[in-house]
Amino acid sequence: MNLESFISWFSGNYIEVLGVITSLVYLYFSVRQIIWLWPFGIISSALFILIFLNSKFYADMGLQVYYLGVSVYGWIYWSRGGISRNEKSSLPVCRISRQLALVLSVTGIVIMLGIVYILKNFTDSDVPWGDGFTTAGSIVATWMLARKMLEHWLVWIFVDSVAAGLYFYKGLYPSFLLYLIFTIIAVVGYFQWKRSLSENST
Repeated sequence: MNLESFISWFSGNYIEVLGVITSLVYLYFSVRQIIWLWPFGIISSALFILIFLNSKFYADMGLQVYYLGVSVYGWIYWSRGGISRNEKSSLPVCRISRQLALVLSVTGIVIMLGIVYILKNFTDSDVPWGDGFTTAGSIVATWMLARKMLEHWLVWIFVDSVAAGLYFYKGLYPSFLLYLIFTIIAVVGYFQWKRSLSENST
C-alpha cells in the first residue's frame, strides 16, 4: 500500500482507527486496574456507535450505549472503593459466587435470545446469532468488570474470539485485529488479576 492509498483508506476509516486506539488504552488500563479505563471506555463507545450503525451491527451498536452507562457506573463504583463515598481504599478483585454465576448465565441466555429474535424479525442483520451472542456476553462481562470480578476475563476471552471472527467476515479488518488483540490480552488480564487476588488474600 503506497502513501496515497493509505491516506485514502485512512480518510474513510479514521473513526474506526480512533476507536481501536482508545479501546486499546481502555484495555491496558483495565488490565492494570487503573480507574481511567472508564473515560476511555466512554470515548471508544461513542466512536463504535457510529461504526456499528454503518456496518448494520445493530445489537453491537445498542451495546455501546449500554457501555456508556456502565462506564459511568464503574467509574463511580471504583472511585468509591465499591463501598461508600468516604472509602479511600482501592476496590479489590473478587471472585464470583456459584449462585451469581448461574444467575448471570441464565440472564445472558435470555438476553441473547431476545436480541436474536429482534434482529431476525425487525432488522436486515445477516449475523443475528453471532451478533446476539457477543452482545449478550459483553453485557454480562462489562457488568462483572464494573464489580471487579476476576472471572469477567474468562467471559471476554470467549466473546472476543467470536467477535473477531464476525468482524473478519464483515470486512472490518481493524476491528478484527483489535478483537484478536483483546482475546490475547484478556488471557494476560486474567492471570494478572488472579495474581492480584492472591496477594490481597494473603
